[in-house]
Amino acid sequence: MRIDIITVLPELLKSPFDASILKRAIDKNLVEVYFHNIRDYTDKSYNQVDDYQFGGGAGMVLMIEPIDKCITKLTEQRDYDEIIYMTPDGKRLNQKISNSLSLLKNIIILCGHYKGVDQRVRDKFITREISIGDYVLSGGELGAAVLCDTIIRLLPGVLNDETSALTDSFQDGLLAPPVYTRPSEYKGMKVPDVLLSGNFGKIEQWREEQAHARTEALRPDLLD
Repeated sequence: MRIDIITVLPELLKSPFDASILKRAIDKNLVEVYFHNIRDYTDKSYNQVDDYQFGGGAGMVLMIEPIDKCITKLTEQRDYDEIIYMTPDGKRLNQKISNSLSLLKNIIILCGHYKGVDQRVRDKFITREISIGDYVLSGGELGAAVLCDTIIRLLPGVLNDETSALTDSFQDGLLAPPVYTRPSEYKGMKVPDVLLSGNFGKIEQWREEQAHARTEALRPDLLD
C-alpha cells in the first residue's frame, strides 16, 4: 500500500510514523508513506497557500491552485483508489471504513487547515471525506495520523499475530471483553477462574458474554 499525505505541516506528521507499529510496517516495506508540503506547489511570495474568504468572515482558507498542482502531479504518476479529505464535517471514522481502506493500493489524504480548503478542491478531487470525531482540531494532520494507524495495523504482516486485529473492539460490532495476564492474583484481585480452566469452549463463551455486557453498559448504541 502507498499513502500520500498532503499538508502544510509535514513536520507535525512525521513522528507518529517513526516508532512502534507504523515504523515497523514501513521498515518491512508493507506500506509506503510520503508527505507533500503544499507550500512546495505555490508561486506566491512567502510561500503563501491561504487567503481570505470571499464574502467575509473569520479564518483563512487554503487555496485551490497549490493543492491542484500537488494532486495532479501525483495522479499523473499512478492511479489512486481514494482521495480523502480530513474534515470535521466528514463521515465519522469507524472500523468498517478502516477495514475497507486497508484493502486498497494507493490513497491520498489531504489535511485541512485554518478554515478548511476552497470548496472547489472538494468538488473536483475528493472521493471521500472523513472525520475522527465531533470536535475541531487545528488541522487535519492529527486526524490523518489516526486514520493511517487504523489502516496500517490491518495490513497482512504488520502485527506479529495477524489474528490480533480481528479480535479488536468494533470488528464484530462489539467492544472487546476484559483481558488479563500474570500474575493470576494480585493484592487479592483474582483473574476469573474460567480463563485459567483450559476449557477453550467455556472461555470463548465467557468472552462473548462479557463483550455483550460491556457493550450494553458502555456503548448501547452499537447494539442498535
